[in-house]
Amino acid sequence: MTAVSMPLSITIVSPDDEQSRAVLRAYYHDIVGRYHGRPVTEAEIDAVLVEEPSDDLQLPDGLFWVAGEGTTVVGCAGLRLLPDGVGEVKRVFVTHQARGRGIASRLLAEVERVARARGLSRLRLDTRDDLVEARRLYAKHGYRPIPAFNDDPYAAHWLGKDL
Repeated sequence: MTAVSMPLSITIVSPDDEQSRAVLRAYYHDIVGRYHGRPVTEAEIDAVLVEEPSDDLQLPDGLFWVAGEGTTVVGCAGLRLLPDGVGEVKRVFVTHQARGRGIASRLLAEVERVARARGLSRLRLDTRDDLVEARRLYAKHGYRPIPAFNDDPYAAHWLGKDL
């Protein structure tokens, strides 16, 4: 018997929403665990959520999307709205169980669509060396290396795309 997948919904929500908080915890479990090369504790995730809040990913400063299949949250993405027609892509993530199905591409396409509709002309992002899947995703969508635009100690690659 073949499992039937639910249609994917991609919705703008507050990063304080219950679904948002859950997917952000999963996001940080993934990236912090990769960085340390070990599973992380809930206390470590709590600390990261305080150090790296997502409150700027809601209007007027930004937007946050949650991807879901039925009642199951399978991913997220954020966009900071910056001056001069620039947006910064943040927290693009798909849960392990939902990877390999094009959900990250659909999230990124929706971020770009909304960015264009809001009059943005350029998107930028930073990422780490160990996030190879993310780097492949961004390259596939036309993001190219640009000069560093921040001094984030975790960033190793700065990418941009004209819309």
